[in-house]
Amino acid sequence: MVNCAKCGMYQCYKGEFNKLPANCPMLTCPEVYDMASAAYKESSGHLACLSARVESAGYRVWPRVREIMEFSRLAGFKRLGLPFCVGLRREALEVTKIFESNGFEVASVMCKTGSRPKEELGLLDQEKVRPGRHEAMCNPIAQALILNKFKTDINVLLGLCVGHDTIFIKYSDAPITVLAVKDRVTGHNPLAAVYATHYFEPRLKIT
Repeated sequence: MVNCAKCGMYQCYKGEFNKLPANCPMLTCPEVYDMASAAYKESSGHLACLSARVESAGYRVWPRVREIMEFSRLAGFKRLGLPFCVGLRREALEVTKIFESNGFEVASVMCKTGSRPKEELGLLDQEKVRPGRHEAMCNPIAQALILNKFKTDINVLLGLCVGHDTIFIKYSDAPITVLAVKDRVTGHNPLAAVYATHYFEPRLKIT
């Protein structure tokens, strides 16, 4: 099984090919790299090149929201889709202002669009966050289809729930990047639980 996270050597990063561990995918899956190279030459190489240019120019200088705009500018993306969570609606407005003030057109869609009851998904009343009242389901398929309809050049995910982001990605026609992910416990900084495992340990165990 490939497991780069446990490597500890990272010779690929250093270019020391003679020191690769035995289970390195560069040794066990060499054909993959030829396939990837072919894909870059056919279609994805342009965006990969632009990504590298943004990385070089903005490394430790630009915040991610600036990187997204620089990448979009280089790629010729003018209409940005912003599928966002109701919990980050204030942030969505600020992001929209930033994008628009830099010359982009923004199409934004909130997760609760459609206001369809969670019961449509088969959820029981007691399984809702607030039982006994109307609770609109998150609707990532509708978010994606609406942004498809308005032909966005790239969609910038802002705080969609785990699972809902997965569904959105499946149905989006446009390429996708992520500005921020949702983590209600850590102020939307999910790596906080990784950096401070000793504090979060009780919340990290699946029972």
